[in-house]
Amino acid sequence: MRGKNIQPDCWRYELPNGWEVLAGKTDIDNDLLSLQTAQANDLWFHAHGLPGSHVILHHPDGGKPDNGTLKAAAAIAAWHSKARNAGIVPVNCTEAKHVGKPRGAKPGSVTIKREKTIKVRPALPES
Repeated sequence: MRGKNIQPDCWRYELPNGWEVLAGKTDIDNDLLSLQTAQANDLWFHAHGLPGSHVILHHPDGGKPDNGTLKAAAAIAAWHSKARNAGIVPVNCTEAKHVGKPRGAKPGSVTIKREKTIKVRPALPES
């Protein structure tokens, strides 16, 4: 499974100003998305302490997202979690380079460093 050419199955969302959000559909897709597809400076999101998708926020020019873009990506992570119907959900966010996998950990399990927590209502972007 270590092949670089294996692409994760993801939900894709477009945000304003060229931002793209990818959310893994399964534990294996989450691993591929977080550990192989994501670029070092992409932002990684996951609902805090709950099962859910790993979510990547990416911009082709490597820009820095504004607060609204961060909250939109965090809301997508909350939506693709067990807290979809909750009110306010804490979502962890860090750069993808701070996401790692412990040796022998099951698919979808990662460790993160230097995370921040963003509190949002679960939502998908309006099309």
